[in-house]
Amino acid sequence: MIRNKMKRFDGINVIPLIDVMLVLLAVVLMTASFIVKDSLEVDLPETSNSQPYQQPNDTPLVKIVVDKDNQVYIGKTAYNETQLQEFIQTLDKTQPVSLEVDKQAQFGSFVAVIDLLKGEQLNNLSILTKAETANQIQ
Repeated sequence: MIRNKMKRFDGINVIPLIDVMLVLLAVVLMTASFIVKDSLEVDLPETSNSQPYQQPNDTPLVKIVVDKDNQVYIGKTAYNETQLQEFIQTLDKTQPVSLEVDKQAQFGSFVAVIDLLKGEQLNNLSILTKAETANQIQ
């Protein structure tokens, strides 16, 4: 009787598969960080008589955004009116502030943010808009 001298196959070695999956995960995570874009979608109003915005280099800029749902954000954090007022009170009077307001937001939301800024004498304020395209001017 001839016996088969081959080794019995009991299972699959998954360690190389785990190594490959970890490398793929690292590649995905590294490329995903470069794809990240400003997550707040704000449709700025168009203007024809505005100047290009130049961000100051010496002091970090505080960016306040009001979206179309009238929610106020600083960075990616949403603020209610009380939290926004507390944050604004901590800023230096010369702190540069940029304000982006969606064109579908209520005018009252815009006025409320301006009022809080002016109440703390934060006058280094830039209100951002986008340049009007030539074919839309009538």
